[in-house]
Amino acid sequence: MRFLPVFLDLAARPVALIGNGPAAHNKLRLLRSAGAHVVWFAGDAVGADQNAGGVLELSNSDPATLDPSAFAAIVSAAGAPLDGIVARRALRANVPVNVVDRPGISSFIFPAIVDRGDVVVAIGTGGASPVLARRIRAQIEALLPARIGQLAALMRRYREKFAAVRHASVSTRTFWERVVDGKVGRLMLAGRWHEAEAALEQAVEASASPSDDIGSVSLVGAGPGDPDLLTLRALHVLQNADIVFYDDLVADEILDRVRRDAERVFVGKRRGAPGIGQGEINRLLIQAARAGKHAVRLKGGDPFIFGRGGEELEALREAGIPVSVVPGVTAALGCAAEAGLPLTFRN
Repeated sequence: MRFLPVFLDLAARPVALIGNGPAAHNKLRLLRSAGAHVVWFAGDAVGADQNAGGVLELSNSDPATLDPSAFAAIVSAAGAPLDGIVARRALRANVPVNVVDRPGISSFIFPAIVDRGDVVVAIGTGGASPVLARRIRAQIEALLPARIGQLAALMRRYREKFAAVRHASVSTRTFWERVVDGKVGRLMLAGRWHEAEAALEQAVEASASPSDDIGSVSLVGAGPGDPDLLTLRALHVLQNADIVFYDDLVADEILDRVRRDAERVFVGKRRGAPGIGQGEINRLLIQAARAGKHAVRLKGGDPFIFGRGGEELEALREAGIPVSVVPGVTAALGCAAEAGLPLTFRN
């Protein structure tokens, strides 16, 4: 990943836009849809809609002499040699600069965007293939519900109230997951806004009471190591984990699929280093669940074919911890399929 995706707040300072061709007009529409104050170095004829949103200020100054520090970001679509001059000045001043279709001299790039109001999805290819990014955007456009942004806006209105009344035992993440996945989300996406808000207000008020939620543990098979061989259920569990206990057989590419802010705990054995005992692993799993966390024990292959998944399952059940098993593609089956060796043959 060469470019880190970020979302810029353009309310504090204006954005400079240089150029007056089709590419500049496209960027102008995008910037104004984000409510930006745009200072446009466009020459004479511009043909911009003055009511398109944000603030539009036209400048007849020479963009080659502009002061980059006056802007939150600079976008240039003027062509050579002006693009290069502007980019060098911006980079020297440590101001983000995008030169359209020239990622090599840009410090940021524009992704393909799916806009649902408060929900925005950005798709980038590092500048390698804008066409591919647009194709991916089209697929995501078809998947995202039209009212998903309205749901996000409703949740934003109640975040401060929830934070003020929430009992310390109520998990913030679990609360909002239930809002999204439960009654509030269903009502909002169905267009029943008043009912959705009433349900959310009731849930927020109920969060002031102590929670009696107990956590859970999922024993997850990571498969033979290829992240594309993770089952859909395994991926869903990893994305909802609070803490993941993994061993040395789990590839880094698999760990990349874990929720970003989940805690990761290595419980494997490595050459030359003392390993952690099975009893201690069992204790850690039970401790995490009793703290109200959703813990994942991530194992290479299938959790019951190799390792001690059966012992962990037994210990968790004896402790009264809710536990589920998410089977993985076994290493034996994965290797046979990769090698093109059928394990059964009718003849």
